Amino acid sequence: MTAIKRKLPRDPNQRAKSITDIVAAISEGEDPDTLGDPPPAKDPERIARGKLGGSKGGTLRAAKLSPARRSEIARQCGFQEAPDT
Repeated sequence: MTAIKRKLPRDPNQRAKSITDIVAAISEGEDPDTLGDPPPAKDPERIARGKLGGSKGGTLRAAKLSPARRSEIARQCGFQEAPDT
């Protein structure tokens, strides 16, 4: 049995999940020290395409809305009252 040098979380639920993951990795023959490693880097080309589409979205949607509908949306967002505390 290999000693695992890992700091376990203080929260009991998180600690139980961490121990379960370690035991499952050991029983499947995997290296428990590699658990929690960061995922591989994202593809920069895909990131660029996503940002391109995301930057267009709000502007195009706003252009399609009529002035009356934009005013209605603004009214709904701006005049909502905070709950009494």
